Amino acid sequence: MLVSFESVRNHHEEAVFQVVLDLSSRYPAMEFDANLLVDVACIALNRLPARYIRHPIDLIFYTTEVEQAKTDKAIHQAVIEAFEFMASRLGIKAAESA
Repeated sequence: MLVSFESVRNHHEEAVFQVVLDLSSRYPAMEFDANLLVDVACIALNRLPARYIRHPIDLIFYTTEVEQAKTDKAIHQAVIEAFEFMASRLGIKAAESA
């Protein structure tokens, strides 16, 4: 039997990628460096619990609005912490206006 696992993915990936892009302007030294942004996303994903799904509806159907709000907050916090971690390693600071 041939089984394909290509449809399995981490539910947090798309949300983390979007938050990384949304917050990247706070870190001008990293904002346009694709490699650093991908590293930030990896760090953030590693700070979150894995939630594997096949289809987005799989998790949404079983998640309350309160749970989704907590997840969104955790994703945002994980991305901020990942940016701060990378910034500290690179010796850079967030933009003053952020």
